[in-house]
Amino acid sequence: MTTELASNQENPKDPNKGYIAIIGWSLKAIDAIDRFDRRYIVVAPDWAEPYAKEHGIPFLKWNFDRLNERSYELAQTLQEMGVDVAIPLFEEVVEWAGAINAVLLDNPRLLNQSMLFRDKSLMKRRAQLGGIRVGIFEEARERSDVIHFLKRVNQALMKLDGDPNDPIHLKAFDMAGCLGHRVVHTPDDVENIPDDEFPCLMESHLDGFEFACEAFIWNRKIQFLNISEYVTLGYSVFVPASPEMEKWRPQVEDEINKLIETFNIDFGFIHPEYFVTSDGKMHFGEVAYRPPGFNVFELMERTYGFNAYHGLVLMFDPKSTAEEVEAFFPREVVDATGYAGCFGVYPRRRVVSELQIPEETENHEYFEFHELSSPAEAKVPKRTAFGTHWGLAYFFGDNAERMRELLNRQEELDYYV
Repeated sequence: MTTELASNQENPKDPNKGYIAIIGWSLKAIDAIDRFDRRYIVVAPDWAEPYAKEHGIPFLKWNFDRLNERSYELAQTLQEMGVDVAIPLFEEVVEWAGAINAVLLDNPRLLNQSMLFRDKSLMKRRAQLGGIRVGIFEEARERSDVIHFLKRVNQALMKLDGDPNDPIHLKAFDMAGCLGHRVVHTPDDVENIPDDEFPCLMESHLDGFEFACEAFIWNRKIQFLNISEYVTLGYSVFVPASPEMEKWRPQVEDEINKLIETFNIDFGFIHPEYFVTSDGKMHFGEVAYRPPGFNVFELMERTYGFNAYHGLVLMFDPKSTAEEVEAFFPREVVDATGYAGCFGVYPRRRVVSELQIPEETENHEYFEFHELSSPAEAKVPKRTAFGTHWGLAYFFGDNAERMRELLNRQEELDYYV
């Protein structure tokens, strides 16, 4: 988005629709929402203000250091401006949006709800209370807690001396996706965990496969449900899911309806993750109340043709109508034009000098484009936990199995040499 956003001329806004506060800064989201018919204002840190002014983006400066009494001040400011609802773009601002909406929508429970979405431990306890199946989990305050949990889990699995341990998973309470996610196999692994990653959540390992969903919710009902198929967690995903995965759709819908009831979700968007174990049972992993990572919204638009950010606004806007919602979304799976996937690139070498797209990738008929840039420095930092990719490569094709094989293959190729 390099030109000024001409909201009032090219993209006229409907004064009868809601006035939306976008909490967080994402050029892709802002560009998409600017092309919708809702009035909006972006609430973001001061470093974004010069760009917003230069490009005509409606902007309110706010630094989200930590949730405190100033959240009410922000909510009042937005209320005085006539804003109807706040939409969080990132994990770190979910509580802020909850605090704002508690005031704008006169519903104090929305703040408590947002806190459940932000704290993975509270989230799992709430899920358990709602009768949702979860794995074994506990909180860890220090390294000794992790070692104790690892031993107890393997004792419960009746492991003998000399048997390899079943791993456990460590996750940060309040970080998005794979950030802060570690797999621990032995007590020696625990020594590598930095002090600042405590406290954290510990979970037992579940054999099987993991997948994610994107559920657009309005009036306590699922309006559109996408199932995203992970090829390798933290590396690759495609949508819609393969026919084999889509067979689980009825059970997935049932589980998401349980989340709607358990977490008392009237409106919005959720991004839950599930495990399916070898015995065919679904286990709840976690749920986020914000857009997914890995640009899944963009993948959905590539295959379905609708803008998921517009759908996000529709779900949050209290002035959306039933007719508008019904007309917006396509039919799941049957209206998809193919499979859209992406691969998160992380250098396989410790020292690199240039970006070089693998020839077999560039020549593949499914390859579309990439968002990678040349390395800023030669030495590649060691990837901590699941880490953060350096950028994404995008693919599109008509066969789910070929897409899965292609994305798997990317893990063996060097993009940086």
